[in-house]
Amino acid sequence: MLHRPTKAGIGPAYIAGLRAALDGDADRIVCMDADGSHRPVDLPTLLAALAGADIALGSRYVSGGGTEGWPLHRRLLSRFGGRYAKLLLGIPISDLTGGFKAYRREALVALDLAAISSNGYAFQIETTWQAIQRGMAIVEVPITFTDRVAGRSKLSRRIVAEAVWTVLRLRLRSRRTFPRP
Repeated sequence: MLHRPTKAGIGPAYIAGLRAALDGDADRIVCMDADGSHRPVDLPTLLAALAGADIALGSRYVSGGGTEGWPLHRRLLSRFGGRYAKLLLGIPISDLTGGFKAYRREALVALDLAAISSNGYAFQIETTWQAIQRGMAIVEVPITFTDRVAGRSKLSRRIVAEAVWTVLRLRLRSRRTFPRP
């Protein structure tokens, strides 16, 4: 188990967890919320999708996916944020802010985790964008996202503003190409 003594944002927490996972010998690495929002029953489908992809993304916004228990303002913010990022970045991913992801080890190693600067939920957009820029195959798998059963959301205006700016920054730097490892 990884314990961080201070809160520094969800992005740095993901990076710490991913680096810890890479220190092991797993060939498949999964990220999922620990608050009950992501259903463990969806893990086999997500992992099976890696047979034909580098990254499998659990998607609320593809046919068969959805959300349960979210208030209207959260559903609208999530949908708008994903569509905003998809439109500005011009990429065919329906759920860019989703955090239920499975990676092939090689794909995760190929990502430049040190280059990711997002502290909030924009981390998800940045990692997916970087994977696409590196030519990785990403598949979306329908999931049902259930409102948390423990804890409370850390979503704030600052995190939303960071996501808006991150998408603009990625778009402005989109001419930059990444070498394939």
